[in-house]
Amino acid sequence: MKPYILIVDDEPEIRNTVREILEDEGYEVETAEDGSSARTARQIRRPDLILLDIWMPDIDGITLLKEWASEEDAESLPIIMMSGHGTVETAVEATRLGAYDFLEKPLSLAKLLLTLNNALKTSRLRQENLSLQKERPILHIQPTGKSPQLEQARENATRIAQHTMPILINGESGAGKKLFARFIHQQSPQQEGPFIVMSVSSIASENTNTELFGSEADGQIHYGRLEQANQGTLFLEEIAEMATSTQSRLMGALEAGSFLRLGGTEPIQPRFRIIASTQKNLADEVAAGHFREDLYFHLNGVPLQVPPLRERPEDILDLLNFYVDHFNQQHNLPYRTFSIAAMNLLRQYRWPGNVLELKNLVQRLLIMGNEGEISQEEVAPMLSMQIHQPAPPSGAQPNGMESTFNLPMKAAREHFEYEYLMHHLIDTRGNVTQTAERAGVERTNLYRKLKALNIDPKNLPF
Repeated sequence: MKPYILIVDDEPEIRNTVREILEDEGYEVETAEDGSSARTARQIRRPDLILLDIWMPDIDGITLLKEWASEEDAESLPIIMMSGHGTVETAVEATRLGAYDFLEKPLSLAKLLLTLNNALKTSRLRQENLSLQKERPILHIQPTGKSPQLEQARENATRIAQHTMPILINGESGAGKKLFARFIHQQSPQQEGPFIVMSVSSIASENTNTELFGSEADGQIHYGRLEQANQGTLFLEEIAEMATSTQSRLMGALEAGSFLRLGGTEPIQPRFRIIASTQKNLADEVAAGHFREDLYFHLNGVPLQVPPLRERPEDILDLLNFYVDHFNQQHNLPYRTFSIAAMNLLRQYRWPGNVLELKNLVQRLLIMGNEGEISQEEVAPMLSMQIHQPAPPSGAQPNGMESTFNLPMKAAREHFEYEYLMHHLIDTRGNVTQTAERAGVERTNLYRKLKALNIDPKNLPF
């Protein structure tokens, strides 16, 4: 997709010349002859970069720079200043106020293109970093494992990535749906654009429309996720949790190819690829009246199924090694290996929390365990559910429960509390407020308990 550039200059010859040059280079270009028309153009459609002249008849470029630099997404919208009467002081002042660079007129074609290209690359990196900070860090780009099930899912994802149709990723909680979404983005024609994540379940329903579509009020613009994803990919995580009113508005935007910000009057037309994920059966949600049928069919044009970890036990050893290396290298935790008995135990385990549960198990073992090889006896008390085997006789306790009963009372209580809270954190996508409501405790008390159990709700790689 072409980056969208806004040229603001009161000299028609410069506007037209630069426009022709940039269009020849493959950019999409809009022009504005003064500050007022620049404001309008920027309000109608968010540009990826602005070339802004300093001296204009109505509003000078420095005033516009100050105005736009104060907005919340200023770092992701590079502004390159231009002037034929520039001084060193002017250039310094412009960069101090947030301009990416300062170009003197007459413009050098080579310098213009180089500066513009570098500014767009820097902006992309900033948007990626902001997305990763707001969500949770993606630990690796390619799904780890060699099982036939994972190989097939990876092959399907690679093939799907080459097209621009919407994608619906299905899979259990913690199976790696976000990782597959990022993998698809990086294999796609949109790979140079931003990858924007919106976790639907973590945003209060009354704020969803603002976060998705943006808003306008008192001359200030809040750019929603749809605009932030321009020229890239928008990943809607757990879309089944989206309010029906937002579903209707989203479907209208996808059908029309445009939308209005809340409080706005001009249609916005960003271009992006949409990927949605769900752990629920959306067909059942449609039948129950909880999800719009037309939106379901729109998103489900190209479905992708992420297999649960219990269906690919061949990948467990690779994942264990990956996370041990990760925590050792990124968090300075001790490097430990698993005994044969421990690995056999983990291969038999059902992994109800999938890759997320495995990751948290490794983290706990490295933080709370001893040095040396990780034994079966060290692993067993940390497993939350029964190992896959025939059902026990009536009245008998499962092996996992027996392991808990063999622990001292304090350790057994901590084990239960850890698994109980992890279950609800996984189910709420790391939302502490919702988990506190489910547990019937105050949020401040829950934070203390999470800290005591070494659970970081901001570091759960869904």
